Amino acid sequence: MRPAPRRSPAVTLPSPLWLLERILYRDGLILIIDKPAGVPVHAGSGGGTNLEQYFDALRFGLPQPPALAHRLDRDTIGCLVLGRHRKALARLGRLFAAGQVVKVYWAVVRGRPAQAEGTVDLALRKRNEVRGWWMEVDSAGQAARTDYRILGEAAGLSWLECRPRTGRTHQIRVHCAALGCPVLGDPIYGTPPPAAERPLLHLHARALTLPLYPNRPPIAVTAAPPPHMLEMLRQCGYRAASEPTAGPTENNAPAARNEPCSA
Repeated sequence: MRPAPRRSPAVTLPSPLWLLERILYRDGLILIIDKPAGVPVHAGSGGGTNLEQYFDALRFGLPQPPALAHRLDRDTIGCLVLGRHRKALARLGRLFAAGQVVKVYWAVVRGRPAQAEGTVDLALRKRNEVRGWWMEVDSAGQAARTDYRILGEAAGLSWLECRPRTGRTHQIRVHCAALGCPVLGDPIYGTPPPAAERPLLHLHARALTLPLYPNRPPIAVTAAPPPHMLEMLRQCGYRAASEPTAGPTENNAPAARNEPCSA
């Protein structure tokens, strides 16, 4: 029996220019954008709205639109890297494959890990069942490692910083569930409440450090938490006083430049 496709609620986006407001960093090789929730990065088997449809608005004078250097889940929010041309994508691919890109995620999870910090080292493999593609822990699967630490707590909730050392599908979500602490709003690896009561996924691609240029400091970009996570983060002790302001001239990124780069 073929698995039933997993349907997502329709998402209506404004004109292509909406994506310009979500640029966190831009130079001649790359763009880093703040991906919104509820939008897949590319078209799936069922079609529908996706981010790639809007990339033409991000050419900034180059002949071709940028392309994805990696991926985020449909409901994950935050830092997403795009390469502006083939050379850039090749360089980015090498950095991601070598594990040289440092990725930091924030997750609000149900419960509390037994240890305040640690490493989840559990291999994962894909399964294909009626509920669609998903992942499970399997010693014969692909190696997967996530470092985590507790940043704050509230009644029945924990705020975790997660640093994936590998890049498997749904890795943080499965590893949090393996700790006994599924990500809040996760309908696959948690215990989903009725649809009407289900919160959005509380998983945020918070920051990214990218050693793109050999003779320059690494590019370091941070995305502010999305509105739907703020209430639970505040309950866990988060304070927004020092949050950066998103935009291409963010305080941790050089001023945006329009010119292509041949590096």
